[in-house]
Amino acid sequence: MEIDTNPTEYSDVLLRPMNCRLNPHTRSDGSAMLTQGDTAVTVTVSGPMEVKLHNLQIDKAHVEVYYRSKSGLPSIADKLREKIIRDTCESALLTVLYPRSSIFLQIHEMENAGGLLACAVNASCLALLNSGLSMKSLLAGVHCAINSDNELVLDPDQLVCEHAVASLTFVFESINRNVVAVYTTGRFTIGQYNDAVIKCRHASDIIFKFYREIIQKFATHATNTKIDSENPIICQA
Repeated sequence: MEIDTNPTEYSDVLLRPMNCRLNPHTRSDGSAMLTQGDTAVTVTVSGPMEVKLHNLQIDKAHVEVYYRSKSGLPSIADKLREKIIRDTCESALLTVLYPRSSIFLQIHEMENAGGLLACAVNASCLALLNSGLSMKSLLAGVHCAINSDNELVLDPDQLVCEHAVASLTFVFESINRNVVAVYTTGRFTIGQYNDAVIKCRHASDIIFKFYREIIQKFATHATNTKIDSENPIICQA
């Protein structure tokens, strides 16, 4: 299934090809495998389910995220990604509808070729959509980098990232396109930051369009075909 992620109104905003496989893990409540370029992430969602006593919240659900790197060994960077993704997903979920319960996301890094955090956020959003959990808004993560020539590169690959002087990842919500999370490294000016926000916000429109196309195809396919591990939904962009 082909989806045009670079229409004429965004001719200057180019993203790496995106491919999505919805519902690859049928034993979870929702799952998605997303690739952006050569970066690949798989996310499974479980819940609402019984919550451990020390995580119990009487007015909303407890959101928990476990991030597993490609090497399988946890690191400080992995814990940071866990926190960013957990806080971001919790801000988008209607957790008040699921009090005294737990929502668990398990994220598996399959390949890191640049833009890993943005890809993980996008895969998490797709998995949450697949799970049917109520959400306030959708989320779109966009990564950009500033190279040694002070040029802004949108959705760069690993080679550009390795030589970049700064890296910026933004997460936007789908209603007003406001920034809900930012993660940056390196040095940059306020002007460069503002330019990055504007360009990444335009790119988020492309990602939200990608979501809509995927869910429409998923819903159409679900009405005609039994969805299981032998017959997943696969979309390309």
